[in-house]
Amino acid sequence: MKRNILITGGAGFIGSHVVRLFVNKYPDYHIVNLDKLTYAGNLANLKDIETKSNYSFVKADIANLDEMRRIISENQIDGIIHLAAESHVDRSIKDPFTFARTNVMGTLALLQAAKEYWESLPEKFEGKLFYHISTDEVYGALKMSHPEGIESPFTTAASSEHHHAYGEEFFLETTKYDPHSPYSASKASSDHFVRAYHDTYGMPTLVTNCSNNYGPYQFPEKLIPLFINNIRNRRPLPVYGKGENVRDWLFVED
Repeated sequence: MKRNILITGGAGFIGSHVVRLFVNKYPDYHIVNLDKLTYAGNLANLKDIETKSNYSFVKADIANLDEMRRIISENQIDGIIHLAAESHVDRSIKDPFTFARTNVMGTLALLQAAKEYWESLPEKFEGKLFYHISTDEVYGALKMSHPEGIESPFTTAASSEHHHAYGEEFFLETTKYDPHSPYSASKASSDHFVRAYHDTYGMPTLVTNCSNNYGPYQFPEKLIPLFINNIRNRRPLPVYGKGENVRDWLFVED
């Protein structure tokens, strides 16, 4: 069955891996890569697939509602994988308005454009999906206690040794949101809009909150490539606070 899939932010770090996966795995699908090509977007990441017949690229701003309407309608989009976002905490502190515009208003424009197009079809929302990729940043920091019935993955000795750094609580889908930076606040807001479109209009949506990704094509300002580059060039390594913070890392292709 031929399907038309729109992937936003497809020239970015995670997005380029998702685009490549879909183009190669689903030759009968038409994959539309939509990206504004800001500082973190790089089409060179996709040189190996740019001539594939089931791939096309569109440069556009997701916050432009009329453009989203046109692109979704002209390409007869069946599914959207929404990765386009401003995603650096330090940058969000310096420029929160850009994060609100892209992450909140951009997501809202994309939702509205998809809703209008899908509702205009005879089948309405049947066979459609808006898949919103979010972040674990919306949950805030780990606490020192864990929910009843949730086992700690650490042994007693390891838990005792690393308790101060790790804590024992793990994020669940039912964990309350607790954003503390302009970035996490903007992503939390976009998550709520996606759920609101599902609850209000019956739009088929999915929200996932993954941990930090790393891997090929990652922008140099991110932690792991930054550490690698600094070590190679004998530069100091940036440490936040006392260096006791712990983050989960997920290889991007996983």
